[in-house]
Amino acid sequence: MRAALDIMCVLCSDLQLESPERVTERDSVRLTCKSSCNLTDTPTFIWYRNSQRLTEGTTDNKLILNSVRREDAGRYRCAVHGHTLTSPDVYLDVTYPPKETLIVIDRSAVIMERDSVSLSCSSDSNPPAEISWFKGTQYIRSGRTFTISNISSDDSGEYKCKSLYGNVDKYSDPVTLDVQCEFMIIYTLVQLYKFTVF
Repeated sequence: MRAALDIMCVLCSDLQLESPERVTERDSVRLTCKSSCNLTDTPTFIWYRNSQRLTEGTTDNKLILNSVRREDAGRYRCAVHGHTLTSPDVYLDVTYPPKETLIVIDRSAVIMERDSVSLSCSSDSNPPAEISWFKGTQYIRSGRTFTISNISSDDSGEYKCKSLYGNVDKYSDPVTLDVQCEFMIIYTLVQLYKFTVF
């Protein structure tokens, strides 16, 4: 009779993993492994994240994650030692706010008129924060990347981006674009050459 029960367990396919779909960073979460199979009196449960084994085996059918980190996000599943039975994957999504907001520029400090300049706002969060761009205090546009094509001296000034996550916003440190007039640079070089000729 016992052997028959074991065969039923091997063929059973209703091992399920109960878990919240989304948790917030630093919260605690409990994952529960359940089955209607006739398991042994003290079954050993094995836990996996992204196909990597998390535990060597425990008689507790619950996996507790205290103070969840963003690195804990992933696909979880459970198995029972001695059986081919495994649960379907369940994805645990960990939400977290941006730690910092900063601007990355694709050009050197010297920007010439008619150049093209792209500014990217780096703000790592889940879900992604809403990004807005400002020149001084004036709103320009939204979006993670801001590109100025055929730039002119009128585009010189301080730029910053803002990340909005829920009701919390963070501003980047300002980045100054100093657009140089090509004619003025040539004129300056000519004047410098005159003063250095003996």
